[in-house]
Amino acid sequence: MALSSVLLTTGCGPSGGSAGDAKAAAGEPAGFPVTIDNCGVRTTYDEPPSRAVTIHQHPAELMLALGLEDRMVGTAFPDSAVLPELKKDYEAIPELAEREPSFEKVLDAGPDFVYGGYGSAFAENEGRSREAFAAVGIDTHLNREYCGRKRVTMKDTYDEIRTIGEIFGVPGQAGELVADLEDRVGKAAAKAGGGPRIPVFVYDSGDKSAFTAGGRSLGTELIRLAGGENVFAGLDDVFGDVSWEQVVERKPEAIVIYDYAGAGSVEEKKEFLLSRPALADVPAVRNKRFVVLPLTATLVGVRSAYAVEDLARGLHPASFR
Repeated sequence: MALSSVLLTTGCGPSGGSAGDAKAAAGEPAGFPVTIDNCGVRTTYDEPPSRAVTIHQHPAELMLALGLEDRMVGTAFPDSAVLPELKKDYEAIPELAEREPSFEKVLDAGPDFVYGGYGSAFAENEGRSREAFAAVGIDTHLNREYCGRKRVTMKDTYDEIRTIGEIFGVPGQAGELVADLEDRVGKAAAKAGGGPRIPVFVYDSGDKSAFTAGGRSLGTELIRLAGGENVFAGLDDVFGDVSWEQVVERKPEAIVIYDYAGAGSVEEKKEFLLSRPALADVPAVRNKRFVVLPLTATLVGVRSAYAVEDLARGLHPASFR
């Protein structure tokens, strides 16, 4: 996967973005102050942050895709292989912790901005609340996917990119990245749209019950755009547990396996599904029709647009020959 020529033009003056981006690159913040309402927290930025810490991988990749590696002083909680074109920059940034770092560990990096991917980035019971950071003069931003209980769509991805572009004074670069991702999604959806919708079951994890993506998840929209239909789209949550009997009843023709650290390997998940006698007659299991996605590709971030193409190829391979 490649993130397009947008990445190659970052920081190259007017040809790489808007005049505002060029001013920002020259040390003149354009369009500031900027006020952002995020998950009930209103923050006014008088200038772009210069020392950002990201907690979770998808915020880090989003920032790197915007060419903001020189503003990053720490990352945490990688849960899948980093995109190849971002790997070198990602590895140059100090990793503060394998999972969420402690409040003190984040402070040690000297940030002026902390960007969390999951709600757990700012877990109050672990001393990392947004209020705690504000009390020591550090601004925070939470990925909009965790701002409330609503259905997440690709629009949330595009809006998140634009918002980070505003905060860091690179709106033109953000607009170019969004346009590229929209184009990729549109092309993949057009190729997959001509065939029948494929019933899809998302297998995240679980043995006694199945932990799956519900109707509020971005994964459900990615499946729809790729010419499929999440058989648990009626589950009114982002994720939830369902019984194996329910999986059998819905007769999925394809199974999307979410791949991430700490939940068993993809091969282990496949072996588990293939070994259960109760699932033997499920079309997806009988035909061994599996599509693998990194969990980070199903979240609000730069990977989701590529997930649509990967899913479409898996669900409608004939359309991509």
